[in-house]
Amino acid sequence: MPRLSILTLSVLPWIPVVLCWVTTQNEVSVLEGGSITVPCRYDPKYANHVKYWCRGSMREFCTSLARTDETSSTNPSKDKVSIFDDPAQEMFTVTMNNLKETESGWYLCGVELGNGWKADDVAYTKVKVIHGVSVENSMVSGEEGSSVMVQCLYSERFRESEKKWCRSGGWSSCLPTGSEGSYEDTSVAISDDRTGAFTVTLKKLQMRDAGWYLCSAGQQQVAVQVQVRPRASTTTEPVTSPPTPSQSAVYLPPPKPITKESWNSHRYMLESIAVCSSLLLLVGLAVLARKLWILHKEDSELRHFKEMKEIFPDNPSGMGDLQHVPIAFHSKATMDVRAY
Repeated sequence: MPRLSILTLSVLPWIPVVLCWVTTQNEVSVLEGGSITVPCRYDPKYANHVKYWCRGSMREFCTSLARTDETSSTNPSKDKVSIFDDPAQEMFTVTMNNLKETESGWYLCGVELGNGWKADDVAYTKVKVIHGVSVENSMVSGEEGSSVMVQCLYSERFRESEKKWCRSGGWSSCLPTGSEGSYEDTSVAISDDRTGAFTVTLKKLQMRDAGWYLCSAGQQQVAVQVQVRPRASTTTEPVTSPPTPSQSAVYLPPPKPITKESWNSHRYMLESIAVCSSLLLLVGLAVLARKLWILHKEDSELRHFKEMKEIFPDNPSGMGDLQHVPIAFHSKATMDVRAY
């Protein structure tokens, strides 16, 4: 029994953790230079307790970053780390700004119980800070004739890089922002805020605008699918005919980014086609030359036959009996012919 009592007392401090009196997101991802807001929910009985946010995978070795009993964090939009408790919602939120890739790791939401016999109630979340390009929505949809917007996000290291909006299939379709950080024509408008996002507006959508596009910053790309719905009919009669292929929504896997390797593979394929075409051309020329040689040979024999017929005009049957007539050549210079 004494051992059982000791085991029970040692387990009691951890019962709140098992019962999950504090909960939060398991994982949060954000682009470098961006911000996150993490919600931490708690049991109503913790309404008057101190809440805190710290970095670490163990409470005993966790570095405190913000506490509700501290008044230093007053501006969530500018402060590096801020915390706000809302007892009415039974939740406190933590905001972290201008995150660096080195700040990736484990963090925890904690409720301070202030009792040596009980461990604080905590919940862990993993923060991933990455660099690259992303989009708020990988698929946008609009009606024919309307406009749609695509929000392309990028990490801090790409703030000064040129941004591009490309139609999948080739770099020739890319529309760059240039040094002004913007681009606009009758169908597309691009605006870069130089803080972490550039916005693409597709104007006056047409059915041919449907397809896959790429948001590009530096060497990073991310695919976006644009769907265009046909303009709604003004009549109330039901439509009985099936939609045309151009009007149906086709879901395709995102295209692979254009790379140097893909261009090399196309070059090798073109070289192979050129070699095969050259070989076929040579074979064709050889066959043609052989036919011309045969025709030339037959033409020579025909001319020889005509010459013999002129020499023997008394044989009107076409020199059919010429094979029985002996011929003697007496002089190579004159080539006189005598028949016997």
